[in-house]
Amino acid sequence: MPTFAVQYTYDARHDLQAAIRPEHRDYLRSLAVDGSLLGSGPYTDGVPGALLVFRAHDRATLDELLSGDPFARAGLIAATTVRTWDVVLGPWSEQL
Repeated sequence: MPTFAVQYTYDARHDLQAAIRPEHRDYLRSLAVDGSLLGSGPYTDGVPGALLVFRAHDRATLDELLSGDPFARAGLIAATTVRTWDVVLGPWSEQL
């Protein structure tokens, strides 16, 4: 199953982000529990945003997961970059 590295760039509405963040994190937590989300977290420097790593059947499935994110539904994500990632080594690799 493909692994996707997703980069979010957030817009400047920090108050709205703070208000929706608990729902956003609950949503991502549910994806982690079901195995779709391998890891996520905000960048701590530079342009505000986050890195999320997903495992999904295909890009269409990933797009459905991303569109369900409360941050996306609220329009808080200014840009999304998606790249298919070949995880060769480490705990997310299918070959340990």
